[in-house]
Amino acid sequence: MSLLPILRFPDVRLKKIAAPVINIDDGIRKLVADMAETMYEAPGIGLAATQVDVHKQVVVIDISEEKNDLRVFINPRLENCTGAQTGEEGCLSVPGIYDKVERAERVTVHYLDLDGKTQRLDAEGLLAVCIQHELDHLNGKVFVDHLSQLKQTRIKSKLAKQARVTA
Repeated sequence: MSLLPILRFPDVRLKKIAAPVINIDDGIRKLVADMAETMYEAPGIGLAATQVDVHKQVVVIDISEEKNDLRVFINPRLENCTGAQTGEEGCLSVPGIYDKVERAERVTVHYLDLDGKTQRLDAEGLLAVCIQHELDHLNGKVFVDHLSQLKQTRIKSKLAKQARVTA
């Protein structure tokens, strides 16, 4: 396993739409293992392949306190998004930035697991938010896209300033 570099907003590669995975092979399994290691190290609770410049429909999530409940979603699709909740979100691709985003309170996600078996999961609360957040990445969106144009401009300026300071 190895750590993967995480793209940082506003990198244009974060706007790419991910392609479906055709074959779950050793390459996809290695990608999942590397993504999980990268997510845990960052530390984060979710990571989409888009964020590591691999434009395939692969997401890893672990919202457990112990970091021992890794969930893998391949070719995920949402349905039955109901209710509404607003909570503060952050993102490994937008480090140090947090803001309130409205999401569905409950979702159903259909996906393939690492064995290529079709799965269905009903999720609510933090898991539902995390699934929606990561699936946004697969569709070329970051949570910042849910914010006003003014907030987006301020975030871009702040991140550009951070990059200059650390360079």
